[in-house]
This record gives sequence, C-alpha cells and structure tokens, in this order.
Amino acid sequence: MSADAPVLEIEHVTKEYRKGLRANDDVSLQVSAGEVYGLLGHNGAGKTTLLNQVVGIAKPTAGGIRIGGKDAIAAPEMARRVCSLQPQAQAPLDGVSPREAIELMARIRGAARKRARRRADELIEALDIGEWAGAKGERLSGGVRRLTAFAMAAAEPGRLVMFDEPTNDVDPVRRRVLWGQVRTLAENGCAVLLVTHNVVEAERAVDRLAILDRGRVVAQGAPADLRGDDADRLRLEVTAVDSSVARSLADEFDGADAAVVVGRRMMVAVKADDCSAALSWAQVHQRAGLVDEFSFNPVSLEDIYIRLVGSADGVGDGTVEGGHASLAA
Repeated sequence: MSADAPVLEIEHVTKEYRKGLRANDDVSLQVSAGEVYGLLGHNGAGKTTLLNQVVGIAKPTAGGIRIGGKDAIAAPEMARRVCSLQPQAQAPLDGVSPREAIELMARIRGAARKRARRRADELIEALDIGEWAGAKGERLSGGVRRLTAFAMAAAEPGRLVMFDEPTNDVDPVRRRVLWGQVRTLAENGCAVLLVTHNVVEAERAVDRLAILDRGRVVAQGAPADLRGDDADRLRLEVTAVDSSVARSLADEFDGADAAVVVGRRMMVAVKADDCSAALSWAQVHQRAGLVDEFSFNPVSLEDIYIRLVGSADGVGDGTVEGGHASLAA
C-alpha cells in the first residue's frame, strides 16, 4: 500500500436481506488518513449496516472492502484489530466507571498500562466528564455514557476509527468538544468515518461526506462541492398558513429552481440578483394572510440534503418573525 492510498476502500458493496430488501446498494467510497468522512442520511438509510460490514459484523452480498489494502471481508479479525468502533448502541457500563472502561479498552487494544491511564486522563479532561469519572455506569446519564463510549473508541485508536451517531444524548457544549477530539484523531493520522443524521453537524465537522438514501449513495464530496452553483445563492424559506397554501406558493414562485415543500414550509434557492423581487413577493403574500413568516439565509448543506432525499430532522434553523428578512452572513 502506497503512502497516498486510502486507508478504507469500499467498492460496490451491496447488502441484501430476505425478500430482496437492500440495506446497501452498490456503495463505493474511500477514506484517507487525516480525513474525517461523514455518512449522512435518514434513519434506515443503511449507514450502520455499512459500518457493520467494515468490521465483519455483517457480510456483504456483493462488493469489496479493503483496510490498508487488505481484504477486510476475508479477514474480519484483521479489520477489528486495526479499526476502532463506537457503535450506535450505548456501551454496557454497568458495574464499571468511565475511567475504568476507557483504560480497559485502551489495554485491550494494546496500550501499556501507563499509556492507557494517561489517555483516560486526557480524554476525561477534554470531554469535561471528570465529575463522573469514578461513578459506576448505572448511575450515569445517557450523555455521559455516550461520551464514555466515544473515549473508549478514541483511547487507543486504530488506523481507522468509526463513530456511529457519536453525539446522541450529548449536550451542546460537550458536543462541540467531542467534535474537536474527532478532528484531533484525524490530525494525528487516523482515517475517521462517522455516521450522523444531523446535517448541521456534518457540514461543520467533516472534510468529505456521502449522502445515503435507501441504501444508495446519492451524492458524495466536500460540503462546498455539494453546494455547487448554490454557493452564491440565498435560501428563501416561507412558512405558509397551512401545507396546501405552501404547495400553491411553490407552484406560483417564479424562480430558476423548483421549490421544496416540507409541511407548511416552502424553500427555494434564489440568486442574489433576484432577492429584491423575492422579498417583495414574500411581503405581498404575508399581507394577503397566506404567509406567517419568512427568512433569507445562505444555501446550506441541509438544503441540498432535502432536495436529494426529502425532509430531514430539524429542517430550517430559525425564521424571522414579523416579515423582516434576515440576510445572514
């Protein structure tokens, strides 16, 4: 394997269950050392299934997986040895403290006792969970258990580190420091593959990503690349009085791109030169009693995601009351 070769190579992987149900359908992607690569998609899009195949928990129906140039399907024990995984399920911590669990996992993965203790100390401090470091697992909140599981995977990482929804149940402050630790792993030379359905987090945290829908990769690349021509546009988001009005407004809107409707909300990308006309259009419909509120914001990865696969959790991040358009920087 050359120095520039990807750490993880997934080539045309398909996982088919009974009755022809495909959890993954011809998925191909590569993750290199020093890179944070995201898998983004709805629940049930096939993200966890793909991770399970990398470490041999599930076997592909077709396709190939290589880690460090070696066949991970033929040698799942090798895959588990060189890959650290934080699974989606909570870690079984009953009877052990976060410090004990982190040190134990580091030792299992080959760290000497002194290094395991040092890494536990570093991660406990970095994730700000020192208050609970000595508490038994059954007394911990879901967020602290999740942070402990993250630290267990990061304590003695392999060349490939995989996190499945690492921020579930984690409060916003510690979520931010967790993403900092993800970036540190990449800066230290790990290839990082992480699963999320949080579009905003993905846009801020990853170098590249794949958007999965019903098991297939529908888009892949850096967040800026996925925005493409939309990078110099603004998103007009209108909240109509009901969903039928939102659909009518979408049909009426005179823009270059088709509008997307999610419930009462209608969203469309507007060229900067057309924003004045779009603002007037929205104000007219608000005065007519058809629109409750509207806003202008930069087109985000979330908009691209919705356009590709439909409604996502937390669509939209703040509308402006009273009909005053907000041109966010």
